[in-house]
Amino acid sequence: MQKYTTEEITSKLNNLDGWDYTDGALETTFEFKNFKETFCVMTRIAFECELQGHHPDWTNVYNTLTIRLNTHDAGGVTEKDFVLAKTIEEIIDSE
Repeated sequence: MQKYTTEEITSKLNNLDGWDYTDGALETTFEFKNFKETFCVMTRIAFECELQGHHPDWTNVYNTLTIRLNTHDAGGVTEKDFVLAKTIEEIIDSE
């Protein structure tokens, strides 16, 4: 996978709500009602990550989930990251 330039990333971010380009990765934070809801969403995301063969760096504290996406093999952000970010958005929107 070819990594995107900063300009390409900035342009493609126009199609994602709430995501930023920070320190070489796409990043967002979601807040849920409680830990159980957060963990359920994380589980759904985890299954999609396995299907796509692409896994986020993420942290969870109680009802907050922070996700960072970049393609380690390419040394930056690639199309794989945008595809996974869009999938994550669809999961969140379906909740």
